[in-house]
Amino acid sequence: MERGGIVLTTQRPAWLGAAALLIASWVAVAALSLQVRAGTEVVAVAFPPWWGAQRALLAVASANAAIVRMTAVPTLLVVRPDRDDGLQRLHAAGAWLTLDPRAIAACLASDDDLGVGDDRRRQ
Repeated sequence: MERGGIVLTTQRPAWLGAAALLIASWVAVAALSLQVRAGTEVVAVAFPPWWGAQRALLAVASANAAIVRMTAVPTLLVVRPDRDDGLQRLHAAGAWLTLDPRAIAACLASDDDLGVGDDRRRQ
């Protein structure tokens, strides 16, 4: 009797498909909820993360947009673009994404913006 050789096969873990579906659905929900709505005057603009704050500010200025607020992330700014093709000029200046600022406000707010620590200040 001859012994057969052992054949090793690699199988993906059972949870890999579920994890891929979870990530894909998260990306889809984020894309739909963070997109800029029609008629929005103020947008959040994301520039490449390796840019410094100065380069991001210069890009916003070159697109003729007014800075409304700076965030904790130096390359993510809340701006008021010019009415005449302002979003297109921001993208031409190097912006990766334009987002609804209300959708990301809770993620980027500091403790002072959220009212955290007010009880300590009153004492």
